[in-house]
Amino acid sequence: MKISDLLIKDRINLDVKSTNKVDVIKELAKLHEKTGVLNDYDGYVKALMAREEQSSTGIGEGIAIPHAKTEFVKEPALAMGRKPEGIDYDSLDGEPATLFFMIAAPDGANNTHIETLARLSQLLLDDDFKAALENAKTADEVLEIINKAEAEKFAEEEKKEAAPAQTSSDENAPYIIAATACPTGIAHTYMAAEALKKAADEMGINIKVETNGADGRKNVLTDEDIKKATGVILAINRNIEVDRFDGKPLIQVEAKEGINNAKALIQQVLDGKAPIFHASNSPTASSESSSSEKKGLYK
Repeated sequence: MKISDLLIKDRINLDVKSTNKVDVIKELAKLHEKTGVLNDYDGYVKALMAREEQSSTGIGEGIAIPHAKTEFVKEPALAMGRKPEGIDYDSLDGEPATLFFMIAAPDGANNTHIETLARLSQLLLDDDFKAALENAKTADEVLEIINKAEAEKFAEEEKKEAAPAQTSSDENAPYIIAATACPTGIAHTYMAAEALKKAADEMGINIKVETNGADGRKNVLTDEDIKKATGVILAINRNIEVDRFDGKPLIQVEAKEGINNAKALIQQVLDGKAPIFHASNSPTASSESSSSEKKGLYK
């Protein structure tokens, strides 16, 4: 399934009228309602706002990805909005958001749909892709840009699947492992993974990133991966298994930090500034008992 199977012309608005965050969410949600995606518009909007209360979906660099996985959605879909002058979206970098991709996912969304939505999240980290969308004149042009970018990027990704741990051509380069997870397992999970891989590639570092998304665990870290890793980066906002990292230097941050500060996190591990993680036998694994439980390290 392609991204353009979920994003149709009737759900693309290149001239958003709203001037604040709440209104733009409502305006884009209307695109889903008008195309028959929702069974309850008000319920869907409430679900979107509940997700915003957890943390802003304005990821920075002018992009916002409001999303909800809820019973009020009948079928997975995407809507896109654009406002060149931007609006204040409480984005992570404090800058106005100009591009909006709204993800609607039903509670029972299957893996194929989730993987397709994840692809969009990864593409949006590419500056050239984002610039092309900002300059597109029509909805048809938007779909052409997306289809081309998706075909090029993920053809490359499929070739790399045989050796997912290697991003550097130097086999002796430091090897870091990471895991990402966010509340809905749709957008930030995959954006954090993509940001970490991109940063590692630019730094000449080998990395393997496990995603704990709505479609389950992918690129799962093996015992061998953990054993040989220089350190671990967890960019997570929900529970994942962590006892397996016992004795390893480990940094844990929210998924948004993985998106926005990937290079700094990798450098922290390389500089030996990641504390050693010690698992416990308690139901909630932690490095230093109650102090680490507050950091959100769970299994």
